Amino acid sequence: MQHAHPWPEAPSPPRPPLRLLVADDNPVVRAGLTVLLSAREDTTVVAEASDGREAYEAALRHRPDVILLDVRMPGVDGISALPHLVRLAPVMMLTYSHETETVREALRLGAGGYLVHGEFTTEQLVRAVRDVREGRPHVTPGAAKALLTELRANAPAHAKPQVPYFLGENSPQALSQLQSSMGQSFRSRFRLSAREAEIMDLIASGMTNQQIAAACFISEKTVKNHINRIFAKLQTTTRSQAAAKWLGVA
Repeated sequence: MQHAHPWPEAPSPPRPPLRLLVADDNPVVRAGLTVLLSAREDTTVVAEASDGREAYEAALRHRPDVILLDVRMPGVDGISALPHLVRLAPVMMLTYSHETETVREALRLGAGGYLVHGEFTTEQLVRAVRDVREGRPHVTPGAAKALLTELRANAPAHAKPQVPYFLGENSPQALSQLQSSMGQSFRSRFRLSAREAEIMDLIASGMTNQQIAAACFISEKTVKNHINRIFAKLQTTTRSQAAAKWLGVA
């Protein structure tokens, strides 16, 4: 006796794209992220904001699935806006800042993750955003290292500090594993010297040549020479293009 074949299962409908709000005062970063994420089938940017107040108003209006939030913004900064934003949607910090106090405060105030520009690929960003929406935290190496350093500094002399749970494994090897898996070599492919990388960081943060010269204790002429070499290595011709490549949004 033949058994009747069951009806074939209907294919599951495709998941709707994840609706994102990008809050960053750097227009290069905002534009780059919007282009990258809206070009994908699984994510779309429904709103942009240049400070915390705009982010809150946009979140009320658009009700995004996840908010990508910078730390340093004029007016209402990311940390000040964070307690209000987490009531509306999960928040992923997506920023240049990896100071220990900033990372700790962001996570304490409810951020679902902390990603530092230049430490992830687009695929890793999308995976992290989806995980944060589901309540699974993500941090990139710069943020993780800041927290691990603080844990070690505050641990009793006899205690062996543990890697925070959200690094994936509670073992001394977890940080190095995370660093290799989260785009650690992303910037190294540009082959910038330590000084060039420092100057590129300052360019991406919005500093002028004069400000960079003052911060690095070098002349503006030396800054220009460094920038010429940086542009050649990054194969760019403008500060905006270089910043977008360096931040991983180009």
